[in-house]
Amino acid sequence: MSLSTTQRIPLRSEQKFRPVEFSALAFLRASALVSIVTTLAIVVVLVYESIPFFRHVSPWEFLLGTQWTPLLEPRAFGVLPLVVGTLHVVIGAGLIALPLGLLTGIFLSEYAGPRTRALLKPLVEVLAGIPTVVYGFFALTFVTPILQRFFPSIGLFNSLSASIVVGIMILPFVASLCEDTLRAVPRSLRDGAYALGATKAEVTLKVVVPGALSGVLASFILALSRAIGETMAVTLAAGSTPKLTANVLESIQTMTAYIVQVSLGDTPRGTIEYQSIFAVGLLLFLVTLALNIASNRILKRFREHYE
Repeated sequence: MSLSTTQRIPLRSEQKFRPVEFSALAFLRASALVSIVTTLAIVVVLVYESIPFFRHVSPWEFLLGTQWTPLLEPRAFGVLPLVVGTLHVVIGAGLIALPLGLLTGIFLSEYAGPRTRALLKPLVEVLAGIPTVVYGFFALTFVTPILQRFFPSIGLFNSLSASIVVGIMILPFVASLCEDTLRAVPRSLRDGAYALGATKAEVTLKVVVPGALSGVLASFILALSRAIGETMAVTLAAGSTPKLTANVLESIQTMTAYIVQVSLGDTPRGTIEYQSIFAVGLLLFLVTLALNIASNRILKRFREHYE
């Protein structure tokens, strides 16, 4: 009897039918299809409802106009005040959340012990589970009164208060993603740097952070995308005054806050005021899409491959 036998690997068509695997694969495909169909449906609705708006308002007037009064006479449809108001919140929140989130991720990844990490990371991430409307009331009842002590001229609704609470909201998002991507850097790189005499800080800043740069930058962009789409906290904290201003102590209005204002049910369907929310929504979708594309390009550009 021969000690070595040759077995023929069955072809895919000859493999035994496994109902569980087939069902799991079908479910995964259906889930992916639902995501694609939902995204396409959103795009179709936004474009379809925006076409009548742009028949009355030229795209140049919409994008470059400096007055936004679609609900008052004389009507003006320049979206720049809403874009600037959104930038107020996004830039302010980014200045708070991005450095603090990165530093928190560095601490959890490189300095905290297992017990400390197990305690602090859930505490940081629980901030992401707080309803956004709670952040809005937190801004009105706690953040703004504190700001009024330092800036007596600040109003109840202001851009600075909205930026602070949105920064707190996206902080756990940045911290968690940064911590995960920093911990993914191979241990061998750290050990090699220590073998050359590097200190803990030098290893962290010159080896670990550059090694995880793609993930860190991607977390920054995704967090800013989250800040752009924030609605309730900004609506309650920043007010509803579309104003082209650089003063963060004044009331402003963001694109999402305007959509909420018009969507309350007081605006008749089919009017140009109603159609304007879809034009603003389309612009918001395009901005968010551009940020996501930039995030993917950054991941490909700065990604490090380790053996």
